[in-house]
Amino acid sequence: MTVAVFLLSLCGAMALGVPVAFALIVCGLALMLWMGIFDSQIVALKLIEGADNFQLLAVPFFLLAGELMNAGGLSKRIVNFAVSLVGHIHGGLGYVAIFASIIMASLSGSAAADTAAIASILIPMMRDAGYNVPRAAGLIASGGIIAPVIPPSIGFIIFGVAANVSITQLFLAGVFPGLLMGLSLVAAWAVVVRNEKLKVYPRVSWGERLRAFIDGFFALLMPAIILGCIKFGWATPTEAAVFAAVYALFVGLFIYRELKFSQLYEVFLVAAKTTAVVMFLVAAALISAWLITQANIPAELGAVLEPLKDNPTLLLLVIMALVIVVGTALDFAPTVLILTPILMPLIKEAGINPVYFGVLFIMNNAIGLITPPVGIVLNVVCGVARVPMGPVIRGVTPFLLAQTAVLFLLVFLPQWVIAPLNWLRDRIGFVEMLQAMAGF
Repeated sequence: MTVAVFLLSLCGAMALGVPVAFALIVCGLALMLWMGIFDSQIVALKLIEGADNFQLLAVPFFLLAGELMNAGGLSKRIVNFAVSLVGHIHGGLGYVAIFASIIMASLSGSAAADTAAIASILIPMMRDAGYNVPRAAGLIASGGIIAPVIPPSIGFIIFGVAANVSITQLFLAGVFPGLLMGLSLVAAWAVVVRNEKLKVYPRVSWGERLRAFIDGFFALLMPAIILGCIKFGWATPTEAAVFAAVYALFVGLFIYRELKFSQLYEVFLVAAKTTAVVMFLVAAALISAWLITQANIPAELGAVLEPLKDNPTLLLLVIMALVIVVGTALDFAPTVLILTPILMPLIKEAGINPVYFGVLFIMNNAIGLITPPVGIVLNVVCGVARVPMGPVIRGVTPFLLAQTAVLFLLVFLPQWVIAPLNWLRDRIGFVEMLQAMAGF
């Protein structure tokens, strides 16, 4: 009955149009009333406790870095460099979108911001070149959802805090799966455009490619610096986020000079508003998470899935299918915050590596960003491309299926996540040993 109260209060509040953060608080109040432990001080205390976490400081700084990149010309130069490399290939602008998405993903960690930046630059170019615009929009949206998987990832930060899992290990483990998602888009795009007549950009000389690289050097250097600092243990994710924001600000203001001091207020305001939404969700979710534990809901779910605990692969398949269904109705952050405290006890009992599960879980929730009807990234790309939702849903389908196939492939091949993680972790350990020997 407790599970029914939890689901009815949460889903009922959202069905009435209550914002998700407030719906989580309503759900918590309903559970407290049902359990007979109502206390308004608990709500206030858990709200403060939910936001009072040092690791969550990375969220506003990565969001700010993304906004500064877009306003400061870094995003534009990344796209221009990609065009110089593959713009001459049949369907080349699609490959540009994928390549740019992967690079952008390693900078901001925000799917919506990356999608908006790339779509605003490439959609007009693809429309002029005769591309199917809804399909192109679907590809760009699918590329945008790589951002929560390739570090630095806001999704990994939220999951790591909620599940008490190392964020650094999550970052390292997300590199290869994120690249696989991009590779699946390359394969799907090659299939869907093979028979289309498209305008091809003229092949540029290596000299022009070099000029495009030099022009975008400081933008392309940013992910190498950030990820290098995290991977080699020189900075925590939070410290790297601060550096990313400062670096994007400096490059935009003083190197590319496309960011004006007069624009800073608006850039900071947009980042602050987005941060407020995310942080309020995190804070409100802790109320429900605490009460979920008090109500013993994980144990009830564990009892339902008890027969699957001896078969981790089957258990993961069922959980992934469940998350896909939930992702069609809930946005990314609420899904992570609601399901993490419910699923993690079950994952630990089944002996599944929490970091491996975290990567699959975040990949699944990222895919939810392009599944109708709620998919926020779909809404973003529709707005930028000025295309109705229906055609974009049809356009995104082949790419959605390709990335879902990668997700389920990793369920059967856990070593594809764990082995790259161990390799990167060993490299970090080796570098730290050399530094110790050198007296650094």
